[in-house]
Amino acid sequence: MARAAAEGVSRYDVLIVGAGHAGAQAAIALRQHKFAGSIGLLGDEPELPYERPPLSKEYLAGDKPFERLLIRNAAFWDERQVALLPGRSVTRVDSVNHDVTTADGETIGYGTLIWATGGKPRRLACIGGDLAGIHTVRTRADVDAMIAELPDVRHVAVIGGGYIGLEAAAVLAKLGREVTVLEAQDRVLARVAGEPLSRFFETEHRAHGVEIRLGVTVEAIEGSGRVTGVRLTGGETVPAEMAIVGIGIEPAVAPLLDAGANGGNGVLVDAQCRASLPDIFAVGDCALHANRFAEDRCIRLESVQNANDQATVAAKTILGIEAAYDSVPWFWSNQYDLKLQTIGISSGHEATVLRGDPASRSFSLLYLRASRVIALDCVNATRDYVQGRKLVLEAAAIDPARLADSLTPLKDLAAVDIPKGATGC
Repeated sequence: MARAAAEGVSRYDVLIVGAGHAGAQAAIALRQHKFAGSIGLLGDEPELPYERPPLSKEYLAGDKPFERLLIRNAAFWDERQVALLPGRSVTRVDSVNHDVTTADGETIGYGTLIWATGGKPRRLACIGGDLAGIHTVRTRADVDAMIAELPDVRHVAVIGGGYIGLEAAAVLAKLGREVTVLEAQDRVLARVAGEPLSRFFETEHRAHGVEIRLGVTVEAIEGSGRVTGVRLTGGETVPAEMAIVGIGIEPAVAPLLDAGANGGNGVLVDAQCRASLPDIFAVGDCALHANRFAEDRCIRLESVQNANDQATVAAKTILGIEAAYDSVPWFWSNQYDLKLQTIGISSGHEATVLRGDPASRSFSLLYLRASRVIALDCVNATRDYVQGRKLVLEAAAIDPARLADSLTPLKDLAAVDIPKGATGC
């Protein structure tokens, strides 16, 4: 594994804190754009930087070994003189002296700091929430622990019906476990998708033997030392020798906020990903930014696209290259043989248009606000996903009846002339 270029190195021209997608891409982009200074890439895991989305899918299923998750191999980082600083976490940032302090007391100086720490999974706050057998899905170590326990597990309770929970449920069902998804809202994916998509995935999971329980809340985790069941409000207990918690993340930004950076639910950054403190940038899941695809609301985006694009903007800005983050968001999720691809942000939509038949297991759901296309969810419909990107970028206003006609390619649809200023978009 690549290490600091020389023993005793304690300062870098650019120090990147966080070695996930955003941190790795920041280092890559700096070298791609001819940055000649020293780079330190600090992460709290012992691994080389690796892809996280496959953890809840191919890696958990055993279909993809860890080596295939690596963003780059060790030789890549060595050749580009990126010093990897694994197994470290930053607990303090001194923006005046331009240095950070790690949990073990090490002080590392920087010329410029890029904060790319992502977030930590939310934990259960109920009684029994710390029992053995309760897992989150965020790191390789998380999933390795699950895999090691699976031979002794028959029943799995998945707490949270978001993408992580559903992806893990799909894999575990295929592995022959009896899986129950427990969702507090009245449908899965309620925070990120329209009802037709939610109902489609509920039906698919049930067809694969997964029990979906909606509108239920967890009162306690039962067990002596190890989980044996999940007790719901009302007294019912769902048997489980393993529980997977997928209830979102909390951005890992406390050291920056303690240092005086503006923010709250993330570190607030401008279009160049600069934080309010001098010579500090924040990118990826932890970066709170105004996004035009969300009506200019300040949001965090938890996606590989956002991580890579913001990291590239920060790297270019450090090098004096004009750049601004203004990318259309995109996401994906694989469950069973279903490939969901999302373009845009559907929150705040006023209407939906169903394009195709969910029974065919290939369809798209388009989201409209003020009669304009703001997002698409495409299930096994890659052509719609590719062609729909332009509609989202242009906030195109198109007759909903034509949008619903799956025989007409989206690229062939002409926009209706609705002045954008009249819509509030």
